[in-house]
Amino acid sequence: MRPALEHPARLVPAAFLLAIALGTAFLIHPSASADGRAVPFLVALFTAASAVCVTGLVVVDTATQWSAFGRTVILLLIQFGGFGIMTGATLLGLLVARRLRLSTRIIAQAETRSLALGDVISVLRLVLMVTVTVEVTVALLLALRLALGHGTGWSDAIWHGAFHSISAFNNAGFSTWSDNLVSFARDPWFLAPIAAAVAIGGIGFPVLFELRQYPYRRARWSLHTKLTLLGTAILLVAGFLAVLLYEWSNPDTLGALPLADRLLNAGFHSVVLRTAGFNALNIGAMRDETLAVSYALMMIGGGSAGTAGGIKVSTFMLLGLVVWSVARGQPDTTAFGRRTAPSVQREALTVVLLAVGLAAIGTLLLLSLTDFPLRDVAFEVVSAFATVGLSTGITPELPPVAQLVLIVLMFVGRVGTITAATAIALRRRQPRFRYPEERPIVG
Repeated sequence: MRPALEHPARLVPAAFLLAIALGTAFLIHPSASADGRAVPFLVALFTAASAVCVTGLVVVDTATQWSAFGRTVILLLIQFGGFGIMTGATLLGLLVARRLRLSTRIIAQAETRSLALGDVISVLRLVLMVTVTVEVTVALLLALRLALGHGTGWSDAIWHGAFHSISAFNNAGFSTWSDNLVSFARDPWFLAPIAAAVAIGGIGFPVLFELRQYPYRRARWSLHTKLTLLGTAILLVAGFLAVLLYEWSNPDTLGALPLADRLLNAGFHSVVLRTAGFNALNIGAMRDETLAVSYALMMIGGGSAGTAGGIKVSTFMLLGLVVWSVARGQPDTTAFGRRTAPSVQREALTVVLLAVGLAAIGTLLLLSLTDFPLRDVAFEVVSAFATVGLSTGITPELPPVAQLVLIVLMFVGRVGTITAATAIALRRRQPRFRYPEERPIVG
C-alpha cells in the first residue's frame, strides 16, 4: 500500500480497473441477461467499462439485452464511476497540495481560496449530500411524470425514474429505453429534470463547494469557479445556437418539430452534448456541420472534479486566456484580477495536446479497422475519449478490435487527464540550474 500512497495518481486508475473487472464478471453471468444466456466476454467488458467510465456507449440494447439484475449491476457501476471520480479527483488535488510546504499552502489558499487538507471530511460529506439530494429529487420528478403524464405503472415509473436520475447526475447517458429519450422529445417536464441533473453533476465539485460557501458573494469565488461558470455559460449558448442554426430545417431532427420543441431540444442537446450522452434527437441524421461543432464541445467537456469528461472547461478557458494575452502582447495571463502561473498554463497545454493526440490516434486506428466514413468514426472516438456516450449508431457494428480501442479510450479519457495533471504537479521540482535561453521561431 505504501508505494500506492507515494504515487497517489495510481489510486484512481487501479480502483476503476478493479470496478471494470468486477462489473465484467457480474455481467457475463447468465442471470444478467434477459434470455438467461451468458453474453460474450467483450460485450460484458465493453458495457462494464462504459458504465464505470460513465460514458454510455453500448454494443447491445440495454433495454432488451439485460435482465433486472444486469441493469442493476450497470446502475451500481455508474454510481461508483460518478461518485468515485468526484471524490478521487478532489482528493488527488488535496494530495498534491499536501506535497507543498506549509507556507506555500497558506499563501495559495489565501490567494486562490482553494480547498485545504482540513476540508477532506467536508468534501466527502458535500459530495454525498449533493449526490443523494439531486438523484432522489430528480428520480421523484421523473417517476411522477411517467406515472401521471405517460400512464406508466408506479413500480416501473419509480425504476425508470431512479435509473435515469442516477445516469443523468453521473453523466452516463445509459437509458432503459431502446430509443434512449427520443420518445420524450416533446416533453419538457421529462427532459428538464434530466438536463438539470446533468448540469449539476458535470459542473464539478470544487465549484459546488464554493457556491455552497459563498452563494451570494462572487468576490470570494476562486478563479477556477469563475472560469468554469463563465465557460459553461458560453458553451451552452454556443451549442444551443449551433444546433438551431444547422438543424433548423433538417426534417430528420429539429425540422419536424414545432417552434417550442425545437428550442427545447436544441437546449437539451447543448447540455448533454458536452458530457452526458442522452439523445432526444437522431444523432446519425444530423448534418456534418452539427457534428463538427459537436467534436469541439465534446472534447471540452464539463467541469473539473465532477462527473463530466473531456479536457474540462477551466482548461479550455485558461488556454483561451493565454492566447488572448499573447495576442495583446501582455507578459502575464490574467482574468478577474488574478494572474495565472506559467506552470498551470503548461499543465493545461499538456493535457490538451495529450487529448488531441490520443483522439487522433484513435481515429486513425478505427479508420484502418472499419469502412465507416470519417464523420462517424471521429464522432465515435471523441465521444468515447470525452466519455460523452453519443453515437451516430456504429458502435454495435464495430469489429472486436475497434471496440477494444474504444474501451481503452473511455478508460484513458476518464482517468487519464486527472492522473496526468496530478502526476505533472507531483513531479514538479525546482531545478538546481537553468540552461541559457534561446527563442526559436514560432508561427
